[in-house]
Amino acid sequence: MIVFQTDCWSAIEWYLFHRRIGFLVIIFAAGIVWILRKIQRWYQIQKRYWICLDKIPGPPALPIVGNTIALNVDHGELYQRLIGMRMLWGCHDGINKAWLGPNPYIFVSKASTVEKILSSNRHIDKSFDYNFLRPWLGTGLLTSNGSKWRQRRKILTPTFHFTILEDFIEVFGEQTAILVKQLESELHNESFNISPYVTHCTLDIICETAMGRQVSAQNNSDSEYVRAVYEIGNIIQTRQASIWYHPDSLFRITPLYKKHQECIRVLHAFSSKVISERKGEILNNTENNNIDEVNGMKKKRLAFLDMLIEASENGTILSNEDIREEVDTFMFEGHDTTSSAICWTLYLLGCHPEYQERVVEELDQVYGEGDYHRRPTLKDLKSMRYLERCIKEALRLYPSVPLLARRIAEDVQIGSYTIPEGTTAVVIVPMLHRNPEVFSNPEKFDPDRFSPENSKGRHPYAFIPFSAGPRNCIGQKFALLEEKAVISGVLRKFRIESAERREDVSITAELVIRAKNGLNVRIKPRL
Repeated sequence: MIVFQTDCWSAIEWYLFHRRIGFLVIIFAAGIVWILRKIQRWYQIQKRYWICLDKIPGPPALPIVGNTIALNVDHGELYQRLIGMRMLWGCHDGINKAWLGPNPYIFVSKASTVEKILSSNRHIDKSFDYNFLRPWLGTGLLTSNGSKWRQRRKILTPTFHFTILEDFIEVFGEQTAILVKQLESELHNESFNISPYVTHCTLDIICETAMGRQVSAQNNSDSEYVRAVYEIGNIIQTRQASIWYHPDSLFRITPLYKKHQECIRVLHAFSSKVISERKGEILNNTENNNIDEVNGMKKKRLAFLDMLIEASENGTILSNEDIREEVDTFMFEGHDTTSSAICWTLYLLGCHPEYQERVVEELDQVYGEGDYHRRPTLKDLKSMRYLERCIKEALRLYPSVPLLARRIAEDVQIGSYTIPEGTTAVVIVPMLHRNPEVFSNPEKFDPDRFSPENSKGRHPYAFIPFSAGPRNCIGQKFALLEEKAVISGVLRKFRIESAERREDVSITAELVIRAKNGLNVRIKPRL
């Protein structure tokens, strides 16, 4: 009997053991099948990429890594290689290709080609490359996609109306006056790099207009917040340019990650503190502001933050985190881009004194000859039409944002080429702006290209310094007014001369386009 029971339990255990083994085998087999199907699906997608993109001109790619090795270079060299790729592999159709690992990229640089992508309401999602901005900017207007982007765009568009922008002209004038004072220290120097001066000025402007707070970057460039803004930009650009930093798991074990997280902590802490304080101020001062308005007293100058808080409707539309995303986005997009445009315009006017004098003649008409102290009004800035041509021509040659990237949401036909869904499309803006079919003698600085008669009939996508289509830059009116205010303020006080030829200036395409070793100029008093 005992033997029988023992044999019975052994049989049961043997049966259960085999059941478990069988179950594990089934799970393992199912896993293998799932992996094989994933590989098959990946292979089918890659095969379709190769078939569709095979006809597009571009450099030969290695298996798996593609053109990663050729493109994994420093920022300045990357810019030159992208331009070289277009010249070497053909530019007739305005489209080239390359592979970053297994991921296909197309590079477009002709107005008709660019229009197919940027004008579409389908291809509005930013490419994977923008994901590296999300730890800082979250999913704000720049980095969000789909319905969230549409909702944010609808909420934020009214904050850039001209009647609201007029409130910021005073800030432009105040900070430009500080810049001019700072530049006086360079009057007796043979040459100096103007870029840091202008960048600190634009950072002060965007801080005050976006958040209603002064960081005094022009007087205290060593502040923790200012340093964090500059450092996070360098880290993001380094990560975008190197495939080895792309995976979060690899990035987290690098020394760069610790610096990245410290910058994020500083930036978010500052923004969150300002939002909290400003909400309290608005709550406490609403009654006092109403009294001031009735008595004819000047109301407190609004910032974008105030308008976002008002639009939030006590958190029902925009939470504190949503507001912080947009404030941080304004900070990111609103200082380096305008700084780049201002610096290049001043430098190019320093290369061409004949155009600089035409600008000064216009300023004399706007302000009244000899009036060097009055700060500009909105009407004054709108009247600076020739200066606007000079800014546009500088942006044609050196667009603030050199590359625009979109994810192709569905197959799109560009000329004789089919671009498959999932491809990343990159607009090379400097090459687009140098198309000799649109801009004759494209390397020449000629502001009259943007006179009304010369602009007539030009393809709307031939000149896109602020992008174009549904996702064009929401702040372009703000940027152009700021650039006019700062440049006119400098030229009213100083005669500027370039200290080096354009041919000797090395270009680097980082998050914005800039001179690798700065833009060296000299100044003389205009009085």
